[in-house]
Amino acid sequence: MSVDPADFTRAMAQVPGPVTVVTTLGPSGERWGFTASSFSSLSLEPPLVLVCLGKSASTYQAFLRADHFMINVLAQEQSEVALRFAKSAPERFAGGDMVPCELGLPGLPGASARLACATHDILDGGDHSILVGRAEVAYAGEREPLVYYNRSFNRPAPADRLAAAR
Repeated sequence: MSVDPADFTRAMAQVPGPVTVVTTLGPSGERWGFTASSFSSLSLEPPLVLVCLGKSASTYQAFLRADHFMINVLAQEQSEVALRFAKSAPERFAGGDMVPCELGLPGLPGASARLACATHDILDGGDHSILVGRAEVAYAGEREPLVYYNRSFNRPAPADRLAAAR
């Protein structure tokens, strides 16, 4: 017996997740990217992360062939970037906000964090593939991250507000 897809979707909407834009370069230097909220650290030794990409995505083949990719953890005020990269359209990079960053990969200045990764493995995950990356360069910014929860963008509660609630 399997869970009803609508029930599964509603339940998963209650799980907050980071908002990321994952980017790579094609063999001729063409830029590829997509928005993902299925992102997590996987291992400290070696330093591995995972991000999931739908097999029907227009960027799918580019990421299967990529030997490196960049995970940009978006900051609170970068929701418009997430929306632009969520669309299946060539205008994803039209905002001019992605520039060469770590390892020359397209990165977002002002991101909450960036991880430049070597492709470590690609695993089957049903209608998605799980891209496992070995972090080669990590950047941690000062901005608070953007969070996706209950089908909308949110901000994490500030630490001082959490401490006052105790």
